[in-house]
Amino acid sequence: MTALDTIKETVEKNDVVLFMKGTKMMPQCGFSSRVAGVLNYMGVNFADVNVLADAEIRQGIKDFSDWPTIPQLYVKGEFVGGCDIVTEMTLSGELDTLFETKGVTFDKDAANKIREANG
Repeated sequence: MTALDTIKETVEKNDVVLFMKGTKMMPQCGFSSRVAGVLNYMGVNFADVNVLADAEIRQGIKDFSDWPTIPQLYVKGEFVGGCDIVTEMTLSGELDTLFETKGVTFDKDAANKIREANG
């Protein structure tokens, strides 16, 4: 199985996947930490893939999405974006809408608190 096969399988098998540096409990970079923090705070159940543990996955995810940076968020098999996009979507409410449309459970009150704190 190639790195791309592994990535495709991971994205298809999990409703929400974050390819990141480190893990959701121990992020290894600020951008990964921010996205994992938002998802954790909003109570989203997500799979985390530590790209630092596997160089082929680290390069493979960039090829898979045609996106040059990590972290990368996927929801129901669809590439959402990296840290800046996820941050913007969280603050605008677009991430709530995406989760609602795709049937992903999250804490709406927590999402509103993030917006209040950053408004």
